[in-house]
Amino acid sequence: MRFDSYMLFLGLAVFVLAGPIVGQESARQQTDFLSIFDGQSLDGWSGNSKFWSVEDGAITGQTTADNPTDGNTFLIWQGDADGKEIGDFELRLKYRIQAGNSGVQFRSKDLGEHRVAGYQADIDAGNNYTGILYEERGRGILARRTQQITIDESGKKSASDHQTCDEQKLLASLKKDGWNEYVIRANGNHLVQTLNGHVTVDVTDRQTDKSKSAGILALQLHAGPPMKIQFKDIQLKRLTGDE
Repeated sequence: MRFDSYMLFLGLAVFVLAGPIVGQESARQQTDFLSIFDGQSLDGWSGNSKFWSVEDGAITGQTTADNPTDGNTFLIWQGDADGKEIGDFELRLKYRIQAGNSGVQFRSKDLGEHRVAGYQADIDAGNNYTGILYEERGRGILARRTQQITIDESGKKSASDHQTCDEQKLLASLKKDGWNEYVIRANGNHLVQTLNGHVTVDVTDRQTDKSKSAGILALQLHAGPPMKIQFKDIQLKRLTGDE
């Protein structure tokens, strides 16, 4: 075999061998996100069946005048091979809401009887609270939309002059009857929420006696007037190291 032919053959062999390796790496990166809702059932979730079901391929929480909830009630994720509690993570999901108030609980505590306490990425149909960071059964509103907040060891909050997004552009992006994309990222004491591509809040929580480094994930159905909330395409990635 001539030398130039040999080199061509060697190059092709390397290309063929490298192809699957690159493909496998790409697939591995994609599977870093775990789909935690199968689109068909509530397998892996626990909630009051009077209020939670699957409708049109989405988790659906609904109350009516004839079927109200006495208090806020939650659908709680039951975990995977790594457990029920989540520490550092990124969560991606889509939601749409018809009336009422809801939210995504994270690093929260299961109080029993489908009640929880902890951080909440807020959602409401009137978009008065959508995008804020709230603490259910705790410190209340931790950050309002556009705020970059640091909470010190004593609980004192200080706001940066920097605004995380243009609030009017955020509000204009929210779809009343369509799906909205929420991304929640918690890494150490740094909590960031992004809605339809707009960073709504950026919080550093250093109040060690109140902040939580790990906890459960849950979806809220709020007490009050009849309402309906739906969630789909729920994907979770547990963060490690410097991600």
